[in-house]
Amino acid sequence: MSSEPVHKIVRLLLLGLVILGCFMTPFFMYFKPSKSCLFASVESIAPRERIEEVLTTNDHNDTTVLIWLWPFGKKRDKVNICASKFSIDGCFITTDRNLYNKSDGVIIHHRDIHSDLSNLPPHQRPPFQKWIWMNWESPSHSSKLGNMKNLFNLTLNYRLDADIPVPYGSLVYTEGEDNFAPPSKDKLLCWIVSHWDENFARVKYYNELQKHIKVDVYGRAFNKCITPQEYVSTLASCKFYLAFENSLHKDYITEKFYNPLGASTVPVVLGASREDYENVIQGDAFIHVDDFASPKELADYILQLDKNEERYRRFFEWRRHFKVKRPVFWAEHACVACDYLRRHRKYQVIQNLDKWFWA
Repeated sequence: MSSEPVHKIVRLLLLGLVILGCFMTPFFMYFKPSKSCLFASVESIAPRERIEEVLTTNDHNDTTVLIWLWPFGKKRDKVNICASKFSIDGCFITTDRNLYNKSDGVIIHHRDIHSDLSNLPPHQRPPFQKWIWMNWESPSHSSKLGNMKNLFNLTLNYRLDADIPVPYGSLVYTEGEDNFAPPSKDKLLCWIVSHWDENFARVKYYNELQKHIKVDVYGRAFNKCITPQEYVSTLASCKFYLAFENSLHKDYITEKFYNPLGASTVPVVLGASREDYENVIQGDAFIHVDDFASPKELADYILQLDKNEERYRRFFEWRRHFKVKRPVFWAEHACVACDYLRRHRKYQVIQNLDKWFWA
């Protein structure tokens, strides 16, 4: 037999196998190649930047949130803990700016924005994407920036009227303790403070208050620094604590209030209005300086309470049903923002951020 007929037969057999394979493919199981194989094939045809994009790309069609500016430039290693830490599913948090065009939301920390806005995303914003303004400093410690109108879509802030409110703390329902008793105390009134400014309302109030009652003071302002390990035990050793904020603004209630509350110490507050505090806890769980005509009157009241254990214990009635919860900075904020985006798809824009926050 000549070679030409043999070649024709071979070609016919190969053609038959190809045709048979096309018809038989649906009847065989398809095995997806492993990721290691996939990345190897990508590496052979793509630059390293493309490989990193593949490695960080959301493969599950989750809502993607990009953290554009880390708060105060302090990066966190673990940000994708929405499901494991906060029971928030369907979220993908990233810091990879290469994923900007695929991100449903972009978080931008106010205190890290340049005054000329030059470090904001330079690319055109995708129509589905929302820019999220994040800030946990008070208006007194947050600079106004120009050209902020209609720039952001959502606010992520401690204020309760923010689009995405995440206060410095909250009370969560629990079975509690019916017969809760605060731990023994060896100090009456304490204050831990680092930043000292004679123009602050809290400094002026303290200067008058300490004339009428002893205040055990700690912190850099008094050259009595305490370690993080000593902080909670120091709070717990005091019957009352000066939870004085550095500025007085709506809903600006920080860890200065929630930390002593969680340490079973009665906060004496100076900051937001009593109404704002009562939005987060019952009114008989703290003492507000606005309820007294003078610092001397407040001092007299605290001295009276020190002699009446029954009245003092009433400040802890809330412990029967609640406990203090503090958010995890900053991963929880990103996860909560992502959860909001998943549930709210409508378009919106903040027309005047200055008026809402600084007015």
